[in-house]
Amino acid sequence: MIRRFFAVLAVALLALGHGPRAMAQEAGAGLQALLQVEADLVANASRQTVQQVLDRLIASELPEVPGFLTRWAAREVYQRQSDGLFVYVADPDGDPLVLVDIVTGAEIGTATSREVAQLRPNRGVQTVIDSALVAFQLASDDPAERLAALAAIDDAPEEGHLALLRALLEVESDPEVAQVAEVLLPKLVIAFDDDDADRVAAIESLAGNVSLAARATLNPLLAVTSGVGVALPEGVNLARVLEPGRDIEAAAAYAMLVADGLAPPLVSRAEERDILAAQVVEGRVGGVPVAQLDTEEARDRAYAALVAQGLAQPAPTEAEVAAALAAHVFYEVYREPSVAVTDAARATLEGIEMRVGAYRALDLSLDGLSLASIYFLAAIGLAITFGVMGVINMAHGEFIMIGAYTGYVVQTIVPDYTLSIAIAIPLAFAVTFAGGVAMERLVIRWLYHRPLETLLATFGISIALQQIVRQIFGTQARPLTPPDWLAGSVAINDVVSISSIRIAIFLLGVVFFVLLWLVLNRTRLGLEVRAVTQNPAMAASMGINPDRINMLTFGLGSGIAGIAGVAIGLFAQVVPDLGSNYIVQSFMTVVVGGVGNIFGTLIGAGMIGGLQKFIEWLNPTNTLAAQTYMILFVILFIQFRPRGIIALRGRAAGD
Repeated sequence: MIRRFFAVLAVALLALGHGPRAMAQEAGAGLQALLQVEADLVANASRQTVQQVLDRLIASELPEVPGFLTRWAAREVYQRQSDGLFVYVADPDGDPLVLVDIVTGAEIGTATSREVAQLRPNRGVQTVIDSALVAFQLASDDPAERLAALAAIDDAPEEGHLALLRALLEVESDPEVAQVAEVLLPKLVIAFDDDDADRVAAIESLAGNVSLAARATLNPLLAVTSGVGVALPEGVNLARVLEPGRDIEAAAAYAMLVADGLAPPLVSRAEERDILAAQVVEGRVGGVPVAQLDTEEARDRAYAALVAQGLAQPAPTEAEVAAALAAHVFYEVYREPSVAVTDAARATLEGIEMRVGAYRALDLSLDGLSLASIYFLAAIGLAITFGVMGVINMAHGEFIMIGAYTGYVVQTIVPDYTLSIAIAIPLAFAVTFAGGVAMERLVIRWLYHRPLETLLATFGISIALQQIVRQIFGTQARPLTPPDWLAGSVAINDVVSISSIRIAIFLLGVVFFVLLWLVLNRTRLGLEVRAVTQNPAMAASMGINPDRINMLTFGLGSGIAGIAGVAIGLFAQVVPDLGSNYIVQSFMTVVVGGVGNIFGTLIGAGMIGGLQKFIEWLNPTNTLAAQTYMILFVILFIQFRPRGIIALRGRAAGD
């Protein structure tokens, strides 16, 4: 019943759009018989003639018609030369070709490629066929086909689709299809309905809809064309009056006058010189010797003489240009003739733009929060070692890099990306923890209280680690592929979205913040670390081994850097200098937040990440400028709070 309803509706709409045509086929005629009636039109279809064939096929209500139209548009229909029979081919690359009946699907013989002709409808014919197919697809029992039909309507809407869509909504039972159709209906009502009240209601139904589709539907209604005249036109939907010099440049306004034949064209100095050069006669131009044409005043006199002789067109003066502009009215007119429609579209768009602005602020905040979580992971290990031990570790970035390469190595062994990441995180911690302990035992322990030597030594170690990695893995970027469930993004709407990897890194940062807080505040190790931080001599007198605490603390900070490397490697290129891209931001985060304090590091990461994203939003074409401004911000910040947002008493604080 539904299929018959849509078929009859489609024929009625086609008849309205193309005029009445004779439906001369006999009742019960098969698909092949119908095609033979219009065999020439089928074989040599054009955009102007194909509709006659479609009218006959749709009116027949034969169940084979949708499949035939689909294959015809896909150029999968052939005609046998001997008897003109239309057929399908089982395998177009076969030799000979196996012919298939278009109704039964049974094999009806073979033929060579010369004995059949492939029907090749052009793009225009394919568009008409696809439009006719929409009615059949909307009548399908399969919701997926109905959704495909709605997508086709959305891509290329036509006036006839409006009635089809309204009819679909009256009988549609699938909630997903109904939802898509309800979103699409206003677009077609606005574009094709003749009733302004219905169009205004459709426009108002889009209020608050920040999707690109909604804005793309409304924006064309406010498209304008510019015009000029001695008075404002009547009977048009006037958008605004343009004032030369304020709303439109004076030169552009005068060019409109010239284009409409309302003022003589301007003559530039270059054109004036060319005209004078072309009118040189016996060393004179307009009675003025060529040798005297060395000033603009002399050239103007010569040009005026040519105008008086009818040898050049008059050049309007500045006063004449100003008078011409003052004597005419410049305006913009909406292409949409209905004032009610444009008023509703403008009001709806203004509300949408306000909401879009709010969502963009939210999106910018989420970007800043995402960047802050990355900086927090990269800096938290540095905050521990710098705050507790007072060591400026320039090799901290290389521990991040080692963690990323650990993840890459694990993925080369374990092909399951989810499992490999689960293995890589603790393994990266173990590898970089061991590396940090070794570095502290071999180098750092001999340089305590000598910050300059520590800085130079760790800087040298960072270069050495980079070169070692280059020798092992080369200089090319290595892939650290996230699992499929981290490959997409979470979209709230068309304005706000955030990648799944960034969300995972944020959650990882939260987990580490909680774990570190528990370790530092609820365990014996944390108690000893805080004691050594505040007063190492007193801690030693209480039986705490500061040397052991320093070793474990440095290893812990390095291990956390390794885990940060796995997380960062999921979205950044894993290269030997990966850590160098984050060492500066890590130090800035620690300095702003306050060394040795995880709360300070969290706040510092939020400030650095948020401010950097805001600067990048102000100047999106130059991300390097954002980093430069961030460094200037940190320099100014430490002038007022040299110990950071949350100052910590201890060696790093100057005790």
